[in-house]
Amino acid sequence: MGSWAAAPWRLGGCSGRGGLRGAPRRRGSCRPGAGGRAESLSDLLRNSAGAAEREAEAAAAGGDEAAARRRRPPRQGTVLLFPGQGSQFVGMGRGLLRYPRARRLFRVAETVLGYDLLSLCLRGPRAELDRTRHCQPAVFVASLAAVERLSHRQPNVLESCVAAAGFSVGEFAALVFAGALDFTEALYAVKVRAEAMQKASEAVPSGMLSVIGRPEANYKFACLEARKHCESLGIENPVCEISNYLFPDSRVIAGHLQALEYLQENARKYYFTRTKMLPVSGAFHTRLMEPAVEPLAEVLKSIEIQKPLICVYSNVDSKKYMHSDHIKKLLVKQVVSPVMWEQTMHSVYERKQGTEFPYTYEVGPGKQLGAILKKCNLKAWRQYEHVDVSEDEEEVET
Repeated sequence: MGSWAAAPWRLGGCSGRGGLRGAPRRRGSCRPGAGGRAESLSDLLRNSAGAAEREAEAAAAGGDEAAARRRRPPRQGTVLLFPGQGSQFVGMGRGLLRYPRARRLFRVAETVLGYDLLSLCLRGPRAELDRTRHCQPAVFVASLAAVERLSHRQPNVLESCVAAAGFSVGEFAALVFAGALDFTEALYAVKVRAEAMQKASEAVPSGMLSVIGRPEANYKFACLEARKHCESLGIENPVCEISNYLFPDSRVIAGHLQALEYLQENARKYYFTRTKMLPVSGAFHTRLMEPAVEPLAEVLKSIEIQKPLICVYSNVDSKKYMHSDHIKKLLVKQVVSPVMWEQTMHSVYERKQGTEFPYTYEVGPGKQLGAILKKCNLKAWRQYEHVDVSEDEEEVET
């Protein structure tokens, strides 16, 4: 099978921003390189969809039994999950260097970003890699490079993919994988997003608190009282709200540091069994990120967005993206809205009792999404596998 990456990644889309030219484009595109190869994920998905339609037509016309075949059994389908900020670590990408197209992604990233992303991923320093402006592009590129590794090891996984979802910035990677976004353009949008979010986080002392609570915990009430505490300290319009729904009884609460400190000090009062400050510099996915909305909205206006070739689920409402305007609207809204990941997992894996679950692959650094899936749906997690980005598979096998 030829590389799936050619069409959906479209490595020539950023005219006027130093992007490469001449890479294949999705059919019907007016951009450079239109009329690209048929051996790509986009074409595989498109041809698969077309075949299904022809089979349905044949069945309706009284064709043979093969033509009457229904949709692919779930166990033969696959789901890809793309991680978000916080999954990065120094050394990620080392296991991807033997794949030419993975290396090419990092070369393109250096052109778009203006710095050597691969070197930062491999050697750090950690403090620089962990900065929002660096780690978001790093996780985005490393995740898509991991898909290239998967395409070499198990090409059938990509051919049979039926759905994808990404956590926060991982949603951009999922949309690139699904052929909705150009790789270079999406990377530029991620760059703008990351820089704007870092700037917003530096404007107000804020952070994120991971919380595990008992079943009777009332997170919204706790946030309300934390905001009242901030007001008693003279803080105007304090922010303290749920920013991530991870799995049952687990939330991430974000806002002013004084509010998060109050929640930690009063954890027992609100039935929190464990609290932990996350190593991030801001209250992401809250209204404290409003200064980042306009920069991202502006860059998305200039980007060509197409309907995904597979189901991609939005963090904002846990539903499938329907069309390009829908994508553009929700990617902007996502910056100031909680990540509904627990709800997304229910949407992706919802099925009738007794129906088998699809194989799931987490592509990118870390195994956090696999751990969350285990908490959300144990049966679905049993079909889970992680695609490593830090070790060379030949070294592991010997």
